[in-house]
Amino acid sequence: MNEHVTDPKEMKKAIRSGIRGALLTQGSATIAELSKKLGLSFPTVSKFLSQMEEEGELALAGMDDSSGGRRAKRYVYNPEYMLGLTVFLEKTETNYAVFNCLGEVKAQFHKASVLMEDLQSLAEHIAEIIEKYPRIRSLAVGVPASVHEGRITYIPGYERFDQADVKGYLEQRFSIPVAVENDMNAAVLGYYHRLDHKNNPSLVYLYFGQNGPGAGILVNGDVVRGSTFFSGEVSFIPQYDDRNFQQALYDGKKPEQAFLHEEGMDAVSRLVASFGAILNPNRIVFNRDEVNQAILDRIADRSAVYFPAQHLPELIVSDWKLDYIQGLQHLGLNLMITEPGI
Repeated sequence: MNEHVTDPKEMKKAIRSGIRGALLTQGSATIAELSKKLGLSFPTVSKFLSQMEEEGELALAGMDDSSGGRRAKRYVYNPEYMLGLTVFLEKTETNYAVFNCLGEVKAQFHKASVLMEDLQSLAEHIAEIIEKYPRIRSLAVGVPASVHEGRITYIPGYERFDQADVKGYLEQRFSIPVAVENDMNAAVLGYYHRLDHKNNPSLVYLYFGQNGPGAGILVNGDVVRGSTFFSGEVSFIPQYDDRNFQQALYDGKKPEQAFLHEEGMDAVSRLVASFGAILNPNRIVFNRDEVNQAILDRIADRSAVYFPAQHLPELIVSDWKLDYIQGLQHLGLNLMITEPGI
């Protein structure tokens, strides 16, 4: 627990958050186990558990075997007590997913893209879902844009969302905590949280997507956002005398044809070599819908022309949409656990 929290109201919220986090992480716990983990007295934990059980947030899982004294009660968190909603905006559609506190998806919706509309249109769609699922207690929104503290600062092609304070608008509208994240930052975060973290890997996630190329960068477990939250906008990287990465990648062709011409393959290989030299990541992750193993082999061979092969990162494919959703779920779950208003 945070020893510096002195306000009684804030302390109560911190204790509840600690209990939520511990039960969701461990699966179940006794009063004694929570008392030790959170650094709180046995009576304090007991009082909060009783309150949370009465409200339906917790449930009694049973009694531990006795070691000579009274049998200890074991508690579990009710994963349906709070739900989260993830939303991610793409060029062709808007995707919504409702999930519980264990990350289990309860419902998914696909609607027409709101990127050519406005923030109010997005809010109307969200309102319909919250009306159907009133236990939604957090909202995580993914956007193909640079984001600073919930405000979109760069989103070419979608002027109605440019400079929009998405977090502020939606929190005022729905009175629930909101996280707004760049799509690639969310994807690399989701991929990372499916890994064994013992090696604390550094990762780059590349996506060529509907809105131009982008990258999510994670170093030692932390997403790299940059001083102006513009990190990962790889389309601007100059690679040739007269072309940046995006211009060389597409070279006048459609995005799905990027790897079918020599210039596109060379552009990606140069980018891989650049990341290898600057970050030396463990892996570079590609969207499985955009590349296959044969393409990865060609990229690795070509990258070795520019950078020592023994230092090249591992090139792998993953399910970008799944990683994206799981990254948003991670952000939404953190809000449900820690948000003071809950």
